[in-house]
Amino acid sequence: MSSPASSPVERAAAALARLRRARLLHPAGRTFSAEVLIWGTPGPPTGVPLLDLPGRWPATVRLSKGVPTPGSWPDVLGVGIRLHRDPEPPVDLLASSSGAAPVLRHLPLPRRRFTGTYSSIMSFRAGRRRLYLAVLADPDSPELGRGLAELPAVAGDDGPRLVLAVASAVGPWRPFGEVRLDGRRGAREDAAPAFDPIGNVPPGLRVTGQLAWLRETTYRGSQRARGVVLSRAARRG
Repeated sequence: MSSPASSPVERAAAALARLRRARLLHPAGRTFSAEVLIWGTPGPPTGVPLLDLPGRWPATVRLSKGVPTPGSWPDVLGVGIRLHRDPEPPVDLLASSSGAAPVLRHLPLPRRRFTGTYSSIMSFRAGRRRLYLAVLADPDSPELGRGLAELPAVAGDDGPRLVLAVASAVGPWRPFGEVRLDGRRGAREDAAPAFDPIGNVPPGLRVTGQLAWLRETTYRGSQRARGVVLSRAARRG
């Protein structure tokens, strides 16, 4: 998507991020190294290779609080996943705590615990189809806990897992992969990731609409204030 080089929304986002001296969105978080295993979409394929075809990639995962509220107070929680696909460009998947039902998957909902459903909130287009992506807490693995302080320092084979899923606007979630957290990274590494949910969308998907434009513009302003603004071409490399 394209937008003005410096729109009022982008300038406002940059000013607020400078005032906060941190990310404008989800400034408090914990970052993990991880592995993403894709087994493919059950049932009819989506037409998106990353979702339909088996694969395995190293990843960076960030769990975060949106405002953030103190301690374990309710907040809009977030999951950011970067798939490192060298030599191909990375893929960034961002999701916020939401409801699982179709009428709720496009609405961010505050929660206390890092469990439940995380939706992409904005929809994607794959051909003529509208799709949502989700990150789900795996009920068969240990819980992530309540609040950032309870997130595990070390994960591994017996640690928490996350499930990746896709759904149409009204259909059920269809799991297509999982995320295994390896080990937690330090504060400096947590400050480094600059996710690009618009430019690093999975190949075969595209974003449309005002919500996508607002997200792109806000992220760009926040990243500019942090000194990590890159050209779209550089981000994709």
